[in-house]
Parts: sequence; C-alpha cells; structure tokens
Amino acid sequence: MNAPAEFGTLMLGVLGILTFATVVAQILRGRIGDSPVIENLVARINAWWGMVALLALAMLGGRGGVVVLFAIVSFAALREFLTLTAKSRADHWALLASFFVVLPMQYALIYTDWYGMYSIFIPVYAFLFLPIVSVLHGDTDGFLMRVAETQWGLMICVFAASHVPALLSLEIAGFEGKNVLLVAFLVVVVQLSDVLQYVWGKLLGKRKIAPKLSPSKTWEGFLGGVLSASAVGAGLWWMTPFAPWQAALLALVITLMGFFGGLVMSAIKRDKGVKDWGHLIAGHGGFIDRLDSVVFSAPVFFHLVRYFWSAV
Repeated sequence: MNAPAEFGTLMLGVLGILTFATVVAQILRGRIGDSPVIENLVARINAWWGMVALLALAMLGGRGGVVVLFAIVSFAALREFLTLTAKSRADHWALLASFFVVLPMQYALIYTDWYGMYSIFIPVYAFLFLPIVSVLHGDTDGFLMRVAETQWGLMICVFAASHVPALLSLEIAGFEGKNVLLVAFLVVVVQLSDVLQYVWGKLLGKRKIAPKLSPSKTWEGFLGGVLSASAVGAGLWWMTPFAPWQAALLALVITLMGFFGGLVMSAIKRDKGVKDWGHLIAGHGGFIDRLDSVVFSAPVFFHLVRYFWSAV
C-alpha cells in the first residue's frame, strides 16, 4: 500500500505546525529563560517530532509497517501496565503467554485480516484460558485482582490498540489504497484534541471536571478542545470517505471517547499511586500516557466506519 498524495499534504501541515511550535518555544526560552514550564514545553515538542517521524515512516511502509509499529507500542504499553499490577509466581506462565503468544497472535490476525478471529481472540479466548493457566498453580491469594488486571492490560494495550492498524483492512468503495488516511485522521484528531484541551484549559479553564482524577482538566478546556478538534476533523473531510458533516460527527465521537479514556486511565494511575505510566517519552510520560485517548477511540471509530462505509 503506497501512501496517497493526501497523506503527503497532511504531513506537510503537521510539520508546519511543529516547526511553528518549535520557533515559538525557542523565542519563549530566549525571553523567559530555562524555566520548568518552558523546558517541559520544549521536551514535549521534541518528543512530538520523534513520534510524528516514527508514525510517518510506519505509514509509508503500508500495512506491515503500521502493524509492526503498533505491535511494538502495544508490547511497551503492556509492560508499563503490568509493571504496576499485583502478581505472584503463579502468574509467570500467563504473563509469558500474554506477551509472547496473545500479543503477536492478535497482530498476526490483524495483518492477515481475519476479522472473525481478531475481534474475539482476546475478549473470548485469552480471557478464558489465561486464568486457567494461573489457577493451575493453586495460588488463590488476590487471584481475581491479578487475573482482572492482566485482562484489563490486554484489552487496553493490545486489543483496543490493534484496531488502529485494523483500519487498513477495511474495504471502502472509491477509497481503495487510501486507508492509511483513516489512521492519520484518527490519530491527528484525537491527539490534537488532547493538545487543544490543554491549551483552552490554560487560557480559560476555571471549573475542574474531576479534580481527584486529573486536576488539569476543566470544563472550559474540555468543551474548547473537543469542539475545536471536531471542527478540524470536519476540515479534514477531503482526506476521508466522509462528507464534512460526517467527518465532524466522527471527530466528535472519537474526541469524546478519547477524553473519557484519559479519565479512566487517570483513575487507574491514581489507584496505583503514580503520576505517569512511565518515563520513556520525554515530557509525555510513558506509552500509555500517549495511547490512552487513542485506544478508547480506535475500536469505536473502526466499527462505525466498518458498519456504515465498508463493503464487508
């Protein structure tokens, strides 16, 4: 699958925005100095350069590149998630199976486009058989919590995330060879919503939505970010099989799912007593800190597009 011309246009726009943000950050650094806020801003922008470059290279590689990228990201995210969970020696083989059997099998099914299996492989077979592997060791202390946390990790970090590359397999009349743009639409709109919610929150935010979960999230930031990102999504209709109003509606749905996904993952972090899932991405925390909004929106976006636009 070769990247269509629309993808190049989109990437030029993204690179333009990143270049502008880099220039602004350097100007602020020169005027204000090396304050913690400026350093964090610079670190975030530098991290975005790296993430955009990595995603662009994967998309240029077609289905194989995107599947491999998200398989690697899922592995890293699952490791972050399970590192914070309660485990015992009885879970050793179940954990090995999660990383080295379930995860690669899910992405192999995605690559071969076996929808009937990858849509149920984790929520049915992995959910049933992994607890059997653990229970055979006879350790019942915290059994339900240990099993449930592993299952949640697989659902969030593997099953939900795998619906991003699954978009490449959809057959949409008149959109052949352009499915990579669906991936770009999903990632750009959801991630931009996160950024715009942060910006609107800093500019106008007063009333907090859930101070115990995420003190920085405000109603003003939420409404401004979601509506702005939905408007951007409508403006990107030209690179999708959607009409402008359909692109706006889908953008609204995935930004809402992304927002609530962030709240859910924040609740898990608070329960575990950590601020970030990891520290691998400078200024962004761990992989899950970047994935939380995407993984909650990806399955919903995938099934809406498959049901209303796909010929399958």
